[in-house]
Amino acid sequence: MKTKLAIFALALLLFGTAEALAQPRTEVQDRAAARRLLGKHMFSLQWISWDYFGTANVTLRNGLYSIKGEQKGRGNTDFVTIVGEIETIKAREFTMNGTITTQVSHINNGEPCVREGTFTFRVTGTRKYWRLQEMQNPCDGVTDYVDIYFR
Repeated sequence: MKTKLAIFALALLLFGTAEALAQPRTEVQDRAAARRLLGKHMFSLQWISWDYFGTANVTLRNGLYSIKGEQKGRGNTDFVTIVGEIETIKAREFTMNGTITTQVSHINNGEPCVREGTFTFRVTGTRKYWRLQEMQNPCDGVTDYVDIYFR
């Protein structure tokens, strides 16, 4: 009986260790949406420009989708950056855990506003982009439209 118990305890220990060492993976609930998300996209914050876009690139490695992007202002120090790991991809939205940083001369005294955590980007209506749903800028109370456009 002690041998069986020891084997069971060892199996639990090994399973728990394997679980802890497992690489994070993106939960893909819609394959077509995942294909649409993968690759290089136009990226924007309305305060910077809707005429001169930045880029955001979504990559896939070992089952984990990641995003990294930037838009810079022209002739000023304004910018928006995004970097993170995509946790879930659904038909009309995805969630990412990471950092979004904005700096706009007339918002937050021109200082960077760093947001960290989990964010949702969603397609609404017939729009051809995902928009950040946590739109309220936590540093100044304005509404930020952070958009990632379909390819």
